[in-house]
Parts: sequence; structure tokens; C-alpha cells
Amino acid sequence: MNGELIAILEQIERDKGIDKDVLLQAVESALVSAAKKVWKDVDPEAEIKVELDKETGKIRAFAGNKEIKSKDFGRIAAQTAKQVIIQKIREAEKDVIFGEFQGRVGQIVSGSVYRFERGNIIVDLNKTEGFIPKSEQSAKEEFHQGERIRAYVIDVKKESKGPQIVLSRTHPNLVRKLFELEVPEIYESIVEIKSIAREAGERTKIAVWSKDEKVDCVGACVGMRGQRVKNIVLELHGEKIDIVRWSDDNNDFVVAALSPAKIQKISFDKEAHRAQVIVPEDQLSLAIGKHGQNVRLASKLTGWELDIRTEETKEEKEPKELKEPKEKKEKKEKRETKKTLELTSLTGVGAKLAENLKEAGFDSLEKIAGSNAEELSKIKGLGKKKAENIVKEAGKLVGEDEKEG
Repeated sequence: MNGELIAILEQIERDKGIDKDVLLQAVESALVSAAKKVWKDVDPEAEIKVELDKETGKIRAFAGNKEIKSKDFGRIAAQTAKQVIIQKIREAEKDVIFGEFQGRVGQIVSGSVYRFERGNIIVDLNKTEGFIPKSEQSAKEEFHQGERIRAYVIDVKKESKGPQIVLSRTHPNLVRKLFELEVPEIYESIVEIKSIAREAGERTKIAVWSKDEKVDCVGACVGMRGQRVKNIVLELHGEKIDIVRWSDDNNDFVVAALSPAKIQKISFDKEAHRAQVIVPEDQLSLAIGKHGQNVRLASKLTGWELDIRTEETKEEKEPKELKEPKEKKEKKEKRETKKTLELTSLTGVGAKLAENLKEAGFDSLEKIAGSNAEELSKIKGLGKKKAENIVKEAGKLVGEDEKEG
């Protein structure tokens, strides 16, 4: 058994990539537990140690410094070693698979549909299984058991039953990776994918740019007679793909993103990161797209919140959005001016009387208008009649101000 054990460990090291020393240590550790069960007459306080010779496979056991032997130990040792080796192989295989797929997060993997479980698609990846959660499936796609499938790896989780590989068919980077596989210029970094906006199963917009002026980025992605992009559309079960030429000029990029619609004018609000796009009347529905899809994807692609309008609707909107704030601003400025005039704007109120009013707590027209003549007449230099006139005049000014507001 001893020689066979070493031969088995060496074979496992070659086939599974598990270090022989790791296996030897695991076997020794397990044999200590086995020895404690076999040797009932050994002092429970004594330290039991098992040595396994790396060359010959001979097993020796010690309780303290004394070597102990038992006719049952050989049989138990063989069974224990076998169990440990099987367990270690399983653990090592799980670790190898986890490490392999952990390095493939953000990549595409191929497999076959194995089964369907509570809305998830279980994919056979040869060495292990992955799954596509319902949330990562396109509503427009339908797969059958045994069918070949490609998916994007979004996460790998380490669990006791083995690595859980989470896949996606809806992630925008699935399209990115498919283009990298299909277009050599992208794989070689001559053409760069700048941004992607996707509504899985419906449409994807992809913005590309070429580092080499001699290489047409859009043409490279489309391919001869459109074959490259056709292959990707076929893989995505008919999902439409718009290839847009990226530009560092915001105006040009937005125009390209909204194609095929024709654009008249674009106004950018950099602070709000919004852009108002003016299109001809006959281009409005084309620019917006079915259920707003075209403008929604263009907004995601460019990073600008796009507001599509015709010249007519722009003019209707301007008085409300542009003129009204201006009028409000003017009214506010008027109110502020009245406030800055302070109390001296009232008839018969000079600097000294204004000071007395402020000291008494009447430091604004609103406060005076809200008081009464009897209250004001208590202030030095202010009679009842004059107080009545001041309250009346202040009320009038405040009333006009509120009416304008």
C-alpha cells in the first residue's frame, strides 16, 4: 500500500496540478485523527504524530516519543488516505475552476443549454455549470435544451458546493466583446469602442473611433457587404445595431448618435449637461424613435440629456422656460430695490425717524404694514395721524409688490 500511495499522489500531482506535499500533509493530518480512534489505550494527553515518508510511503505513528503499532492501523490508514485524497481532489478541482473563471470575468464563454431552473438558464461549460438569471435574459430570445449559447461572465462566486458562475445575455459589454471577436481592428486596438448604449433584444448603439486615419472605423465594424455586423446581429437573435462615428466635438457626436434623423440646430447647456436639439417637423418622429428609443439610446451613448423639438414647439416653450424666469427675475429685482429703499421711501420719514423705527423693530415696509397706528405712535417723533399715513402707504407699497409677484 505504501508504494502505491506515493505513486497515486505523484499521479494526482501530474494530472490535477495539486502539489504532492500538500496531499502528504493532508494525509498525515487525517491519519492522526484515525490513530486516536484506533489506539484506545494511549494516554489521551499524549501528542500523537504521524510521519509519512515521501520516498517510500512508509507510515509511522508516535504517541509522545514512543512509536506505537496496531494491526488495525494499516487498514484504517489506507481507508483514511483514500478519503482524504478524494476530498482534496474535489477541493482542488473547485479551486482550479474558480481561479479559471475568476480570470474570465468580463469575457465571453461558450456552452450549451443544460436545463431550465426557476426561470434561470443552466449552461453546461464543460468543466462546470454557469447560469443566466432571468434578470440577465433578453425577453426577445428563446433557447432550447442542448442549444449552443454564448454569454458574458459578470461574476464568479465561491460557494461550498462549487463556484457559481453568473452569466448575462443583456449586458452592453456582451456586444463589445462580440465586436472584439468579429473585428480584428478592434482586437488589435486600431479601432476603439468609445461607448455603448443598449436595450437588449431591441437595439444597440455603439460609438467607434479609429487611431489610424487610413482605417475607417465604421467600415471596419460593418465589414465587407455588412458581414461582420450581420454575424453579431445573428448571435443576438436579430437585435438591431447602429454603428456611430465618435467625435470629441459634442455637436458632431450628437448628430451622429441621432442618425438617421436630420438635425437643424443643437444648443448645449453644459452646467445641466443637457442639449436642446431642433429638427424639421418631418424628422421629429424619426429622431425620437419608436417609444422614444432612438433619443433614449443617443442620450446614453453621448452622455447628454437630449431634448428633441421642432422650431415651432421651441418657440412655444421659450416664453414659459426662458421668458418667465426673466420676468420673475425682474420682479425680484424690483422687490429687492424697494427693500433697499427701506423706510425713507415713505412720505415724511427721514433718516432720523427711520433710525427710530428700526430701533423699535420696524426695519421693513412689511413690518410697518403689518402694524397699526397706535403701535407706531409710541415711537419718538411720530404722531398718531402721521403713523396712520405711514401704515397706509407701507401697506399700499407691499400690496403692489405682492400683486406683481
